[in-house]
Amino acid sequence: MMQLVINELRCKGCLLCTSVCPYKIFTEGTKPGVRGYVLPVLDRPERCTNVRLQKMHKRTLCGMCQIICPDQAISWVDEKPMEEASVVIEY
Repeated sequence: MMQLVINELRCKGCLLCTSVCPYKIFTEGTKPGVRGYVLPVLDRPERCTNVRLQKMHKRTLCGMCQIICPDQAISWVDEKPMEEASVVIEY
């Protein structure tokens, strides 16, 4: 299962994601992130079609927040970390 994440180190708080999202999953935050910018808050992810469709079909459709983000701070990440490979390659 994938999860939508806002990278605090990249986000500069432009809030374009809050205005472009057709499902209104973001709201303007109230506290600054690590770089001092007030970041958007992902407060209603269940409204996102990507979240709903991934549960059923394991695919994404919308992606408007990712497209509009000038800093590429919004991404989908796997909720479960990849398991370590059983093969070790040595040089």
